[in-house]
Amino acid sequence: MARFIQRDEQHDGIDRRGFLKCMAWAGTGVVWTVTAGGLLTSCSLPNALGGSRVEGFSFVQVSDNHIGFSAEGVNADVTKTFQQVVDRINALPERPVMVIHTGDLSHLARPDQFDTTYQIMHGIKTDQAFYVPGEHDVIGDHGKAYRERFAARSAQQDWYSFDYKGVHFVGLWNIGAVDAFGILGNDQIDWLKKDLSSLSHDTPVVVFAHVPLYAIYPKWGWSTQDAAQALELLKPFSSVTVLNGHIHQVLTQVEGNIHFHTANSTAFPQHRPGDGQPGAYKLPAGDLLRSLGYREVTVTPGKQELAVVDRALA
Repeated sequence: MARFIQRDEQHDGIDRRGFLKCMAWAGTGVVWTVTAGGLLTSCSLPNALGGSRVEGFSFVQVSDNHIGFSAEGVNADVTKTFQQVVDRINALPERPVMVIHTGDLSHLARPDQFDTTYQIMHGIKTDQAFYVPGEHDVIGDHGKAYRERFAARSAQQDWYSFDYKGVHFVGLWNIGAVDAFGILGNDQIDWLKKDLSSLSHDTPVVVFAHVPLYAIYPKWGWSTQDAAQALELLKPFSSVTVLNGHIHQVLTQVEGNIHFHTANSTAFPQHRPGDGQPGAYKLPAGDLLRSLGYREVTVTPGKQELAVVDRALA
């Protein structure tokens, strides 16, 4: 059954000689708008009824710089490869509106390592940057030096959210405590429940954290122990994209409307799940750059699934 909605012409910027008539088809959730010039356009039903309107944009994800790491035959200059990634980002034909960093900015959480990361990140041609830490960013001081440089200033705790052009972003801290690696904790899960409660289920949600939110290989710490509770809160949403780092390789997983993506490192690769031992390994000469890179994510109005493209340096 079709339902007709009349909206104010001034509000929509429509020529008064024309008319605006929206048809919302139950079951499809699409509103078609006919302008005075006969142009047929569409928007999602929640947007037409005053909900969040999704606009197109692109952003990038970088991860696992491990500034301070050095190993002959693996990568003797991680600062150089990180800068190469930034140069590639700055050469993109469309400037990203933001960059999201999913942790392990440093290798040993030393102030000089964070300073180097800060300087290189601020060389990216973008409007803003958002961060979550990895376990290497809290070594020795429980994250004090990381927070001083990269914590979200508006957040009252280590996790936070923000909205951009109709998309809701959530940054989670799932490196846990010193004795509980890969965990969110009850306080953060309670916060997430409240944070999501006011959103329409048609709002696209992007979650970013360091440790994967699905169980890739728990034996190596490649999982978040209480992720199931967070994912249960995300299941009602029609479009959820989860971006992680930590494992230094690209893996994808789809569970219902939740799309999981792990990212390459800018420093070094790690073994595939269950292959040998976790950690950096040597590659044949010339192969390193093929395993390093960044991710570009594009949000397109009218499409639930975000376009995710992983780009290697080579």
